Amino acid sequence: MASWSRQRRLKYAATIIAVLVVAAGVPAFFFFYKAPSCSDGIKNGDEQGVDCGGSCEKLCPVAFLAPSVSWARFKEVAPGLYNMAAYVINPNRNAEATGTPYQMSLLNDQGIPLAEIDDVMTIPPGRDTLVFQGAVSAGKQTPARTFFQFTAPPRWFVRSDPLSSLSVSDKNYNETASSSSLFVAISNSSVNPVKDVIIYAVLLDKDGNVLDFSKTAVDLIPPSGTAHAPFTWPISHGGAVVSIEVLLMAK
Repeated sequence: MASWSRQRRLKYAATIIAVLVVAAGVPAFFFFYKAPSCSDGIKNGDEQGVDCGGSCEKLCPVAFLAPSVSWARFKEVAPGLYNMAAYVINPNRNAEATGTPYQMSLLNDQGIPLAEIDDVMTIPPGRDTLVFQGAVSAGKQTPARTFFQFTAPPRWFVRSDPLSSLSVSDKNYNETASSSSLFVAISNSSVNPVKDVIIYAVLLDKDGNVLDFSKTAVDLIPPSGTAHAPFTWPISHGGAVVSIEVLLMAK
């Protein structure tokens, strides 16, 4: 049986070893340990997938619905120059997809591209929107249709609607024999101003067919106030405009 002094020395030695292990182990733990993040390429923390879901802003594929394209059209604005637009439907109320790549083309009656544009777009949270390209040249040929496609799947992130305080309070459309105009009133119910808003207007006939479209922007909608967005077209629509859809988007 070990003597009392020997037992005491063993206890001292064990204590010293424990202190040394802790002193070396704690810094090593914090040096090598990496806390779960939403960009480490590993499913960890409260994530529902790799770097998505849970507390991550990025949504997992099972958490959102794919956007759809309702229509794509072109309108001549000058000889050989055309505006193109595609109507994108976002079925996700609290999700936004930024930097979404797409291709929009003007095609002739044989499906041959006369002009192709590759760009990126934002699909705003809880809102449908237009993809708009202005004054696209088709050269000396006449286009027959517009083609639109996403060239990569959208990457969705949790976002709230920054324009939830805005509403369209008035739409005043007028025609002459050679032109058309529209004045849209946008009201802000917030006590804070809303800056840099893009406004799209779509003119529809009695059957819901797209007659024309355009884009403008307002720099500021004052708190508890109203701003007006003007649109003009260099043609008359011959009294065929029956309804007008206005789409708002943060710049």
